[in-house]
Amino acid sequence: MSAAAPETAAPVTTATFRAKKAAAEPIVMITAYDTPGARLVDAAGVDSILVGDSVGMTVLGYPTTLPVTMEDMLHHTAAVARGASRALVVADMPFMSYQVTAEEALRNAGRFLAEAGAHAVKLEGGRVVAPLVRRMVDAGIPVMGHVGLTPQSLHVFGGYRVQARESEGALALLTDCLALERAGAFAIVLELVPAEVAEFVSAQLAIPTIGIGAGPGCDGQVQVYHDLLGMGDFAPKHATRYAELGEAIRAAVASYAADVRSRTAPAERHFTHAEEGVIEELRASASLARAAVTGLEEE
Repeated sequence: MSAAAPETAAPVTTATFRAKKAAAEPIVMITAYDTPGARLVDAAGVDSILVGDSVGMTVLGYPTTLPVTMEDMLHHTAAVARGASRALVVADMPFMSYQVTAEEALRNAGRFLAEAGAHAVKLEGGRVVAPLVRRMVDAGIPVMGHVGLTPQSLHVFGGYRVQARESEGALALLTDCLALERAGAFAIVLELVPAEVAEFVSAQLAIPTIGIGAGPGCDGQVQVYHDLLGMGDFAPKHATRYAELGEAIRAAVASYAADVRSRTAPAERHFTHAEEGVIEELRASASLARAAVTGLEEE
């Protein structure tokens, strides 16, 4: 079932996020990594586009997000920003771009806004990064938090595992979210958290939560573009495949290859013809072209 994009063309801002939470209106977020993808999801009416460091796995061929660099993220964020006209563009800060020093983190975050055209940045962590979030917000950089399963810490967790299953973990998650809210984060991603925990935490916050594998009780949802469209080999439990574009692309390219090999492509409608007499003149003058090339080689 398809739905029309919102009638209003007003750009989405961080204030829009708060207003949507107050009105109990779900926030729609999706990843994109290039200009065509950004144009498509923006035209579909999503509220926000996340330029995720998941680009490492979906586009760049890495097994995790860890190898993704600042230059990778700036490159893809700028491409998305050029394609988005309404949605709020949020850029992921990659691994080790904000963990070394506060000064370096602030400078890197600023580059996403000043150089790449993002509207906000997202970084992983709770209480540990709260002081950094405050510093960024004070500098005029909107920040989205990310807790629960944080992919940049997958080796600490021992893999991609659901977090906050136990009471201690759930309390820690709530504490992290409250710390991020107090530090000035405008929203928080909750990834791979039990639905009941995510719903409870969301109710405790004035800022919206964006869930991914965290159930329907969050204030919004985010999913990876390639997961929804069937463009990857792996289908996570939390993602519905709304299309099988990967198979459609494979079939289309196979048809193209078959047409080329059978010489049915290009067809007459795909090319033009030279004016009358051109080929005869070209044939007569071909020896001059060969001589000219020979002369260049001898110089």
